[in-house]
This record gives sequence, structure tokens and C-alpha cells, in this order.
Amino acid sequence: MARVRLESLKKHYGSVRAIDGVSINIESGQLVVLLGPSGCGKTTTLRCIAGLEQPTMGKIYFDDREVTHLSPSERNVGMVFQFYALYPHMNVYENITFPLRACRVPRKAIETKVKEVVQIFQLGGLLRYKASILPPGDQQRVALARAVIRDPNVLLLDEPLSALDEKFREEMRSELGKLQKRIGITTIYVTHDQREAMALGDVIVVMKDGVIVQMGSPEELYEHPQSVFVGNFLGTPGMNFVECLYDNGLLFLEGTEHRLSLKRSDLFAKLSSYQGKEVILGIRPEYVSLFEKSFENGLSIAILAIEPAGRYRLVDFLIGERVFRVRTDWSLPLIVGHKVYLYFSEDHICLFDRSSGEAIVT
Repeated sequence: MARVRLESLKKHYGSVRAIDGVSINIESGQLVVLLGPSGCGKTTTLRCIAGLEQPTMGKIYFDDREVTHLSPSERNVGMVFQFYALYPHMNVYENITFPLRACRVPRKAIETKVKEVVQIFQLGGLLRYKASILPPGDQQRVALARAVIRDPNVLLLDEPLSALDEKFREEMRSELGKLQKRIGITTIYVTHDQREAMALGDVIVVMKDGVIVQMGSPEELYEHPQSVFVGNFLGTPGMNFVECLYDNGLLFLEGTEHRLSLKRSDLFAKLSSYQGKEVILGIRPEYVSLFEKSFENGLSIAILAIEPAGRYRLVDFLIGERVFRVRTDWSLPLIVGHKVYLYFSEDHICLFDRSSGEAIVT
């Protein structure tokens, strides 16, 4: 297991800046998720760590050893991709042991390693089956076993579950998290799926346009987003946003007659430079309560739509020109077109700069 350190990593393709100054410290044994939309630079970052791409600038360290210009074999990394890249003409045993046989590892040592990974990945009954006839979940386990059997310094996973259907993904996501903790190997996981990131990551690195926009624990990113982008990207559904005008402790909701009176004194100091200016209010759907009767700071708004979601319902409202979603249980009778009162939990309100989208208050 190795610590991984990226220092001001850049990768440019002509005028295109795929990654532009990425710096990350990954502790030994951590599972770190690189999260972001397509084209944000997460896979390019992973390929640079693997040695499949040479960075334009910057340095990569495994522990205290610089590996920036070393080949993938010299870095001793294990990789698993979206598509498993198994050898279809080989059986499971042959697929798993291929990296060791290619390096001429003694047979006795191979058998010892096979026993370890077969137990970890629960492949004991599959060793003689052709890899091509296995179901997707088992094929992914074989690919992971093949990557782990060589005792890599770092395990690199590039969208490893995205080719599976939803049921398999949930099962494998849970299984993969348990396996990583059991093995204790330093793991870097690339995904665009925020649910995978929240479920698996010790640390999540959110990327956009080749740069890191926020990095931290799943809880930290969810509860304290540092930008509108992060607040919207994390969460199912994402954070609600409403444009407001701030004036002496009051938030006037744009496009409506509604206003919110802020009570928290710590907000006033942070908003002092925004007097008379526009800001963006952000709040998670689960931090908005619905009531039938009026009360202080309650907003009377008609229900636009209701979507059942298991134990909860997602209730849509229109505030200004934005659809505003609330997650609530089934205790309150709700009818589309009827008005109810919305109450925002002030402890969970986030405020963002209208121009930059950066957080003022989280």
C-alpha cells in the first residue's frame, strides 16, 4: 500500500486543458473517489497516475518516490476498467493468474496467492469456468481479483460498475466497499455517479473543467458545499436554489412576493457586504418542511407535482422560474394544485454569491 501525492498536475492536448493544476494527497489504505461529469478530467488524472499518460507538468509520488516518468509496470499498479478486458478463451484461474505467470512467478507462490484472492472474492467454485460465460457481477469480481493478486501499490478503478444493470450495481457497490476495507489497499475510484461516490469514498474529489472544485468527506461535501455546482451535483435530487435579494436580514425571493427573515446572528456578519445585492439561497429537499397552516416564515405555495419515492414523496413547487423539490413522508395529505406552507430549516440554509456561485454561508 502506498501513499499517493499529486503536485500541480497538468495534462494539455494542444489548447485543451484536460487537467489543469490538480494536487491531491491520498493516505495509505484510503479509498478516494474522483467524481465529476464527463470531460471533467477524472479519467485523465487516473491514467496519469497509472502511467498510461505522461503529464504536461507536475509530479506524481508513491510514498516518497517520484514515479512521474516511470512505466506502468515500474509503478506496480492494478487497474480495472468499465469493461472487464478478461481473456475470453481462458478460464477464471488462468485469467486471475495471468499477471503472475507473465512475470514468471514460481508456481507454488502463484497457488498461495490464488487461495488468498479466491477466498476474498468468493470465486472458489468458478475457477474452471470460461470467463466469457460468467454473469457480469462474477466477471467484475474476476477482474478485481486479477488486479489485486499482484499486490499492487495502488488499485485504480475506472467506472468499474457502470456497465452493470442497477440491481448488480447496488450489490457490487456494497461488496466492493467491504472488499476494499478488508484488503486495505490504497484505491482511487473514478465515477460520474454521485451515489457510488457517497457510498464508497473515504474522500471525494469533485472535479470540473480539469480542476478540483472541492475535496472532503461525503458528509462534508453534502452538508457544506463550497459552490452551487457541488450542491447541485451531490444529492438525489440535488440541492434547491432560489435567487434572492438580501436586505437587512431579509431574503426577498426573486419572482415572488415571498420573503424570509433570517434569525441567525452569524449570518448577518457574513452577509454584511451583500446588503442590497443578489444572492442564491440553497437548501436540500429533506430540510424543507410542509404544513397545512400558516406560521412565521412559512411560504404559501401551490403544489406543482407529486412523485412517490418509496418511504417518501418528492413534491414539486414553482418558486419564481425554478422548480423547487421537497422530500417528505406520507403523513400530510397532499393534492396537486392545493397550497401548503413551506418552512426552510435555517440551520441548513446555504447562501452563494450570485456571480461566482461560490459559497458565502454553508
